[in-house]
This record gives sequence, structure tokens and C-alpha cells, in this order.
Amino acid sequence: MHFSEEVGDAVSSVLANWGLGYTFFCNCEFEMASKYFSKALGMNLDARSSWGIVSMKSNLAVFCNYFSGNIDAGFDRSAEAVRDAEESGDVISKALAYAGHGYSCYGKGNLEEAEKQLLKGIDFCARANIPSYEVGSRVCLGETYFDMGDFTRSQGQFEKAASICETIQFFPSWGCLSRAGVERSKAMIDNKDVNWEALAVLIQKNRMKTFEGMHQRYLGEIFLKIDDRHFSDAERCIRMAIEADQRNGMMLHLGRDHALYAELFQRKGDRSKFQEHLGKAIDLFRECGADGWLKKAEEELATLS
Repeated sequence: MHFSEEVGDAVSSVLANWGLGYTFFCNCEFEMASKYFSKALGMNLDARSSWGIVSMKSNLAVFCNYFSGNIDAGFDRSAEAVRDAEESGDVISKALAYAGHGYSCYGKGNLEEAEKQLLKGIDFCARANIPSYEVGSRVCLGETYFDMGDFTRSQGQFEKAASICETIQFFPSWGCLSRAGVERSKAMIDNKDVNWEALAVLIQKNRMKTFEGMHQRYLGEIFLKIDDRHFSDAERCIRMAIEADQRNGMMLHLGRDHALYAELFQRKGDRSKFQEHLGKAIDLFRECGADGWLKKAEEELATLS
């Protein structure tokens, strides 16, 4: 990066800052990631590169705001990127903007709008041949369909994301998460069709701290929802998800972990622990600005009144 700046190579400098930003994101160092993405954004603003500006705003919204749990800031930023992209009419800008805003809508808990934005993002990513962002969009859409209870479509999106990663032989940790998503969705459709060995291997192969908690939560959901005989396994995985997301500063995901933990205690008939962990989820969702997830959790808590 320093060499590209010394020789005045603006393109290489932007790419270097993007690469550093993404590397810090993978390691859950969100402030450092934001520093380098913001630097790249400033360079694109100076160059008046419309798609470059949209790209960095979307990167900041997803890799820094969404994953750290600063959902309000990310939503405002990705909505701005969408406005910029629609004004420019550029296909690449639209691909990146819709993909990023889909994540923000999902973070808000607005699943219907997330689906709409992500489908647009996937369409434009395919037109512009941007497989990396298509993978990310399909992973988030797989999550969206899962939370809608549409496990068949969820499985399909995760399978497509995994297939892209395997075809281009790139982003192996995204591929591992996608394959884990496939197994989770399959388990909800047929609880006898769980490839436990494959799930264990996928967790071992993951190299991104960002996905540590997600892998454990996926596994905890499978254990919890296939039957009533795996509560101890589910609890172990959920606790590991909580520890990972707490350690890695992923507050929205931490809220999702506590909400799942509350569900476990509800299934066990432990009213006190159910209230405790759902209360923690509510506090985290409120802090993140995750309005839809907050409303859902508050409605669940109100059923005890």
C-alpha cells in the first residue's frame, strides 16, 4: 500500500486499502476495517468514481456496520449507496448497492425488504459478473428464507453460494458457511438427513473469526430443532456461539444467540432462564437498532404476561 501511494498509483492504492479493510473484517477488527474502507472511499470521492463510491459505502455498511451490529448507521449508509446507484444507472453500482442494502434490511429484521433488495443484488451481480458479491447476497438470502421458515428456498440459496465458491475456487470460508447453511436447512426439512461429520469438518476449515459464532449457532439450531433428545448438545453449541460473538464484537449475532438460547430454555420449561436470555437479546437488539428482531423478541416475552 505504501509503495502504491509513493508512486501515485491511485488504483493500486484503492485496491490495497480495500484489501486491508477486508482482512481486518475477517479478523473482526471492525474499527481498523472501517479506517481502510473509509480511506478507499475518500480516494473514490476525489476521483468522482460513481461505482467506486457505491462500492466502498456498501463495504462499510456490510463488513463494518452490519457485522459489528451498528445496524442504524449501516442502514443509512447502504440506503445512500442505493440512491447513488440508481442515480448513476450503472450496473456494477446497482449490484453492490442492492446487495449491501439487503444486508442492512436483514439486520433491521425487515425480511420482506431484505428479500427484495438481495434478489435485485443477485440479478445485477450476475449481469456484471461479480461472483464475490453474489455469494454474499445468496448467503444473506439463505438466512432470510430460513428466518421466514422457507427452508427449501433457504437450502437452494446456500447451495448456489457454495457452488460459486467451489467453481471459482475462492472464498473458502464463505463456501464452508454456505455448506453449513445447506445442512441446517436440510435438517429443518428432514431431521434424519443431518451430515454431522460434514458439519464438523466445515467448522474446522473455517478461517474467518467473523463466522465462528455463526457456525456454532447453525449447529445449535440443528440440535435444538430436530428433536428433544439433544438439548445438552444444543446448549453447548449455543454457549460457544455466545462466547465467540461476544469475543469478536458481533453484537447483532450475539443477540440472535441469546434469542436461540431463550428458545432452548422455553422448550425445557425453564421460565426464568427464558426471560433472562430473551431479555439480553432485547437489550442487544435495541442497542443495535435491529427494530424487527426487537419487536419479535418483545412479542415473545409478552406471551409470558
